[in-house]
Amino acid sequence: MEHVLIIEDDERTATFVVGALQQAGFATTHCRDGEEGLSALFHGAYDAAVVDVMLPKRDGLSIIREARAAGRKQPILILSARGTVDAKVQGLEGGADDYLAKPFSIVELIARIHALMRRARDQEQTLELRYDDLVMDLASHKVTRAGEPVELQPLEYKLLEYLMRNRGRIVSRNMILERVWGYSFDPRTNVVESRISRLREKINRPEGHQLIKTVRGFGYALD
Repeated sequence: MEHVLIIEDDERTATFVVGALQQAGFATTHCRDGEEGLSALFHGAYDAAVVDVMLPKRDGLSIIREARAAGRKQPILILSARGTVDAKVQGLEGGADDYLAKPFSIVELIARIHALMRRARDQEQTLELRYDDLVMDLASHKVTRAGEPVELQPLEYKLLEYLMRNRGRIVSRNMILERVWGYSFDPRTNVVESRISRLREKINRPEGHQLIKTVRGFGYALD
């Protein structure tokens, strides 16, 4: 049975989430503050975690950052009343895999947890992604090009991983938003273009093959 850790101080929300996940077939552990949640995340065996941001004793973002710094790879979904674009970007860049704003649909929450777990299982089956002289080690989260290390932020890593898993295919802006960010932005935002530009600066080399291509009117590709 898959086990989900819920770190949530609001009793009503926690009771709702715990009950729904148990009915969906998950085992659950509930922690009511950040310190208790961080300890559980470090010492328990969980298939995924649902973490609130505003918690007593320790906030959710610091929990996620410390867990990632220590090499914890469980999928983490932020469940927060803060639903602004800035808050979502901050959470994803801090190491979360997905972000769901309150109020939320429990059906959507369960579907997102299932999707995160499937993605984690797929990643475990593949230890390394390669394209041309670009190598991504999925176990250590290290990226190299022509043997030289490439330093990436967590969201840049996820974006590159998505492109590498779809190498040779064009992925649209909306596909990237859905699979990498996990939700839709205002259509006027340039968040994808901005991240692609930063990633290009780190991956593409003037003297070598330019790996990340823009296909005008369609999207992006490793080609």
